[in-house]
Amino acid sequence: MLKHYQSIFPNPNRLSVKIIVLFPTKTEAQFFDHPAAEVAFCGVGLTASSSATTRLIIERRPDVLILAGIAGVYPGSSYKIGDTVLVASEREADLGFFTPQGFRHLAELDLDMDFEVNAVRHCPHLPANPPLPLAHSISLNAAMAPFVATAGVDMENMEGAAFFHACLEAGQTFFEVRSISNEVKLEEEEWDFDGSIRNLTQGVNTLIDYLLAQAA
Repeated sequence: MLKHYQSIFPNPNRLSVKIIVLFPTKTEAQFFDHPAAEVAFCGVGLTASSSATTRLIIERRPDVLILAGIAGVYPGSSYKIGDTVLVASEREADLGFFTPQGFRHLAELDLDMDFEVNAVRHCPHLPANPPLPLAHSISLNAAMAPFVATAGVDMENMEGAAFFHACLEAGQTFFEVRSISNEVKLEEEEWDFDGSIRNLTQGVNTLIDYLLAQAA
């Protein structure tokens, strides 16, 4: 138990665990009230997410940082509206160039410039038996963009890839929980805001209780 505890929490000698749940909007946090967690907000989009995540890590020094929000599901995924998942990987899917052959991700282009681009970022803190099912996500500033690659991806959101990047760069222990509110399609449809946000709350509570049990 101690070995697994140390793999999740950076300071196992602390008497308490500081967990902060980061929501994009107050709407997504409306039902959340876990006594063992603090709440913060990042706003919508990759820039807002990156800035807020970095500021939280520096100023509030959490042991665990959890991003929690709703997401859209792709038609090929096994998940459906109402499901809540733990995100295993993220990719900033609309980072790239439009070419005569269509959109190409920056990681796929052979440019005469010296820089590094990670096509996919993985959460390295996932336990062997996670308390929620695992899913793969992409992040976009332009939701429902029809030009991005979605093969092998379950869902999309607007903050996760920047959150992953900021946490990985800082060595921050992190998780991302998403509840599916809608299908990703351009046709107008009803989003299940109330149901998905209630499911999101339950999923975040499940993750927090799991983490606290590992620390006991």
